[in-house]
Amino acid sequence: METVYKWLKNLATGAPDWALLGVAMLVAIGFLLAVFPGVFAFITWAERKGLGRIQNRMGPNRVGPVGLFQPIADGLKILTKEDIVPRRADGFVHFLAPVVAVVPALLALVVVPVGAGLVAVNLNIGILFAFAVSTASVLALFMAGWASRNKFSLLGAMRAVAQVVSYEVPTVLSAVVVLMVVGSLSTLDIVESQRGWFGWHVFKPWGAIGFFLFTCGALAEAGRTPFDIPEAESEIVAGYHTEYSGFKFALFQMGEYLASLAMMSIGVTMFLGGYLGPGSGTGVLGTLISMGWFFAKLLAMIAVVIWIRGTWPRLRVDQLLAFAWKFLLPLSLINIVAAALWHFIPSKPVGWGVSAALLAGSCWALTRLNGRANIEKRSYRLTS
Repeated sequence: METVYKWLKNLATGAPDWALLGVAMLVAIGFLLAVFPGVFAFITWAERKGLGRIQNRMGPNRVGPVGLFQPIADGLKILTKEDIVPRRADGFVHFLAPVVAVVPALLALVVVPVGAGLVAVNLNIGILFAFAVSTASVLALFMAGWASRNKFSLLGAMRAVAQVVSYEVPTVLSAVVVLMVVGSLSTLDIVESQRGWFGWHVFKPWGAIGFFLFTCGALAEAGRTPFDIPEAESEIVAGYHTEYSGFKFALFQMGEYLASLAMMSIGVTMFLGGYLGPGSGTGVLGTLISMGWFFAKLLAMIAVVIWIRGTWPRLRVDQLLAFAWKFLLPLSLINIVAAALWHFIPSKPVGWGVSAALLAGSCWALTRLNGRANIEKRSYRLTS
């Protein structure tokens, strides 16, 4: 918004500041509303093509060149489908749930800087705001299950809520180490603190573990494989959105993808240097280059997410919750101690060594403690 405001001030000299600020904010928000839903449509195509290649099949290849127009065809098809509402359902809440599923992801994106000075709203508590609004997706899941008046939908909603609440704790704690070291909640300050060669937080011991914790939590909160227990496609009943069809069902899918985009964008901002890269800076050219760096990192993260979906098996619900509470949560608390040691030990090489040794030993110990003992070899024999 600040960059857009400067451009407008140069173009419209003499205009009141409040009008320029309002127009700059509207332009920034309009940019987010135009770009990220478009990225969502592209991701649906890229994911289906990527999964097709992983599974040795073609993927979309009929509508447009190499199937590029498939998202448009899918959107038109969903718009023409009948909207079926159960007779006993709560009509208002049933309608409101998919809307609530989309709004938190869009709100989280307004504090993400997509370029040098290009942030819709520069809040001094930007990261706190992003995590607060992203948690509101839990309400949409429970509203959908409760309003459907279907016991399977309600059970799926409760399972989804348990998953999101469980993984929200280590996800937030993974961001605490960044906030401790940077000393600010502003997303712009976090990005600017990562300047220099190997200045990204992911290149530090506590940053690498924090990035791992955040990625696991982001996948779980968005319901992505291997954490897609609430709506596993291998089950007969889909979960909280069993009683949804047509455009309402499409809104849930859009909310899932936009939530993934929002969480990946926050991850890029906190751990991968955000918009920083060679050539990024002020001015029109520097701003465009910085936007290119941000979206390149975001697309790389999306590629990893697609790869994980195509190659990793799905977890059982007991394994999923045990992984959150018995492994990720203790590791996130130890990571805070490791970040403090890295920061306060005067000698940086010693701080690096102590922090890395503590985290490596903790990972090994937690793996051993949570590992299954006395695993016997399974034997098979034919029945006579």
